[in-house]
Amino acid sequence: MVKRRSKLALRGACGKHSRGREQPQYLGRIMRMAGGRFRDRQSGAVLPIVLLISAMMLTTSAAWFETSLAAARATTNVRDYLQAFHAADSALLLCARSAIAAASVTPMPAAPGEPAQWKLEAAFEANAVAPLAQWPGSVRAPQCLIEAWRLGTRADARAYLLTSRGFGRNNESQVWLQMQLVIEDETIERHWRHVAARPF
Repeated sequence: MVKRRSKLALRGACGKHSRGREQPQYLGRIMRMAGGRFRDRQSGAVLPIVLLISAMMLTTSAAWFETSLAAARATTNVRDYLQAFHAADSALLLCARSAIAAASVTPMPAAPGEPAQWKLEAAFEANAVAPLAQWPGSVRAPQCLIEAWRLGTRADARAYLLTSRGFGRNNESQVWLQMQLVIEDETIERHWRHVAARPF
């Protein structure tokens, strides 16, 4: 009886020890399975975030590119405008000198009312002069038209309407300037103005 009890006790102790060894292995398998599922859930949640960030970066890059392109175009337009403006202004000053010199020798025949030939393309192209052979960077040399007119309230005064046109890098970029030149006795009056809308 004593031997049987000792054998049973020994078996029980062995069983306890064997179950103690199996329990950590079982828990390890459960933890590994749970960790795999957690990683799968994490990877599934990270993918939409990555796609969202990529889409935001693409949108920002596209907006930046469009802004840069618009700024470059605006800079080019401003450069063309300034080039055409300086060409027209230089032509206008040279025409004013010519008109003043001619007025002291042989005054041009004057018509009543403010001249309007500068508004007609055919008349402007036929009668305009190019005081400069070429303007650097412009597609065409600047032009100037001198028209004499008679002031109703100042009979002794000689008046001229000077109209100049300057160009940029192409025919579409134009600047029109005008000067009302009035000569009376020894006095010279200059009234400068900018033509907002092209006549043609």
